[in-house]
Amino acid sequence: MTSANDLMNRINERYATLSKGQKRIAAYITDNYDEAVFYTAAKLGEVVGVSESTVVRFATHLGYKGYPQFQQAMAQLVRGKLDAVQQMEHVYGRITRSEILSTVLKSDAKRIQDTLKMIDEHAFDLAVDAILHARHIYVIGIRSCAPLAEFLSFYLNMMSDNVRLIHTNSASELFEQMFYIGREDVMIGISFPRYSLRVLKAMEFANNRNARVITLTDSVHSPMNLYSSCNLVAQSDMSSIVDSLTAPLSVINALIMAVCMKRQKKVLKNLEMLERLWDEYQVYGNDEIDYIGDSIRIRYAQSQQEEN
Repeated sequence: MTSANDLMNRINERYATLSKGQKRIAAYITDNYDEAVFYTAAKLGEVVGVSESTVVRFATHLGYKGYPQFQQAMAQLVRGKLDAVQQMEHVYGRITRSEILSTVLKSDAKRIQDTLKMIDEHAFDLAVDAILHARHIYVIGIRSCAPLAEFLSFYLNMMSDNVRLIHTNSASELFEQMFYIGREDVMIGISFPRYSLRVLKAMEFANNRNARVITLTDSVHSPMNLYSSCNLVAQSDMSSIVDSLTAPLSVINALIMAVCMKRQKKVLKNLEMLERLWDEYQVYGNDEIDYIGDSIRIRYAQSQQEEN
């Protein structure tokens, strides 16, 4: 019996061999399989903008006997999504509410320990070196990985002015923001199961433009490593509908710290400049909490009194 993720695994494994039309189908299925499961081959082709025969060839290219079997695989994927809720109830339903906090935190702590044992330190050093010498640094993460990409971009921006966080709701927006990527640039792609096909497309495009590609994903067998020259691995699995991204965030923290240590003087200079700007333009002056001895002064309240 095939697993619930069989369809996504096949798409990821065969993505590089798909035609342009088939890649459009794959992108749509990845994000909308719960709707596509009800479509006929003709309807799916109409929605995606390809012919019915292209949809059928896509199904057979993935190894299914025809569109009906492909549709069954989508249905199994939908059932797998529902099973995740039941799995969470099975794992966490047996413990009391007071035990949830310690159970989840201990589980996350173990994932950090396991990540430390399995991560490739040489790949980590290569990633740091690539970031330090990049003309531009492109960072992408979609769905639950978007906050990780934003966090990484935020702190890299404190050290350099060449960081570009890719915001995208469609493939066209993605390529517009990566239009000038080239040999001297670096792409950092962050994706964990269920893997994002849009992130994979971005990495494929960057690789085709001869940019250095860095991945942060859950396994050396992840499809995200298909176009990557530097693979960072962190554990993310959890028996829950919520992705556990504690270990990936720890790896990102280490990455930021390593880059920061290599650029200490520049980082210090940038922080001092920011402090002057914040003070000059009173960025934090109206809502900052100051500790003075054993008391707390709220500047906002003070400024309000002065105005009155």
